[in-house]
Amino acid sequence: MKLNTILFFCILTILTSCNGQNSAKKGNHNSTVVYGDKNSQLSKSIWIVFQANNGDYWYGSDEDGVFRFDGKTTINFSTKHGLSSNRIRGIQEDKYGNIYISTLGGINKFDGHKFTSLTAIPSSTSSDHWKLQPDDLWFSTLGKNGENGPLRYDGKNLYQLEFPKHYMADEYFARFPNKPWSPYDVYYIYKDSKGIMWFGTSEFGICRYDGNSHSWLYENQLTNTPNGGSFGIRSILEDKEGKYWFCNTRYRFNISPESINENGSVFVKYEREKGMAGLKLADGRDYVYFMSALKDKDGDIWMATYDQGVWRYDGKKAIHYPVKNNGQDITIFSIYKDKQDQIWLGTHEHGVFKLNDGSFKKRI
Repeated sequence: MKLNTILFFCILTILTSCNGQNSAKKGNHNSTVVYGDKNSQLSKSIWIVFQANNGDYWYGSDEDGVFRFDGKTTINFSTKHGLSSNRIRGIQEDKYGNIYISTLGGINKFDGHKFTSLTAIPSSTSSDHWKLQPDDLWFSTLGKNGENGPLRYDGKNLYQLEFPKHYMADEYFARFPNKPWSPYDVYYIYKDSKGIMWFGTSEFGICRYDGNSHSWLYENQLTNTPNGGSFGIRSILEDKEGKYWFCNTRYRFNISPESINENGSVFVKYEREKGMAGLKLADGRDYVYFMSALKDKDGDIWMATYDQGVWRYDGKKAIHYPVKNNGQDITIFSIYKDKQDQIWLGTHEHGVFKLNDGSFKKRI
């Protein structure tokens, strides 16, 4: 597996009313409407797939901004339409139908009329801006250097948060004084079935925030690959049994709601179990690292690897789905389930793929 290739990823107030989407539908004549550019084709570098509540599909690229498909027409929005950057790292929606785009240049909100930039308020580790509220939106920007925690948006303000100091921090910075990225950089954000937030970092493993305190979970085999490459925590998933999967299929984790306090640091209490059974690769390995994962309507786990296709696991057996373009294996960034339970892939260089009749096929 070409895991060394993955290393290049490590180098990653509101001006509208809260009911912006409804205003857009009624027509707010004080706003400048952004129309975007009609485009029959998507960018090759589609990393993010997202379906809004109105049925529109949004596709985030690494080079050409975002594309919106309403079932008839594809529209491209870029920096010339108000995006802070054409390099997209995330797309999500609030309860009013506003779309939020994470870019390398910052967070943008689209209210159906126009894009606005959300200005982040810096917050310290001890700040009361660390909260768990049901309608909060959380952001991270893979590849934006120097950030020491996630962003939280409460519908009024965007807060740039900081994690508490990691117990390995002094040793890490002494060993790597000149690394261009922060070990606290957030690679992945996940809300579990209990509403607890999990954050995957570039070098310091996983941070859990339960609304009251932070706790850390670090294992070298999660962050670093056997050949020495730094993978980081790129995916977190809770399965149908309430167990957790982090980054690779070797183990799953039985997580306790309790934490452990040792020498001034707080750790997640857990037990490690055998991971995915029945997975065999051509080189003899019985595990893979995965870039992205989801749970389907039946509770099966789907895991998208960088260059080893997709694996589905029903708790007993693993099924492999190769992903190819013109007969060649391609590299995958993300996997996504839409509102019709259809499964999509975002790829680095080959656009989007969709599962159809048991195999992944390239779309538009």
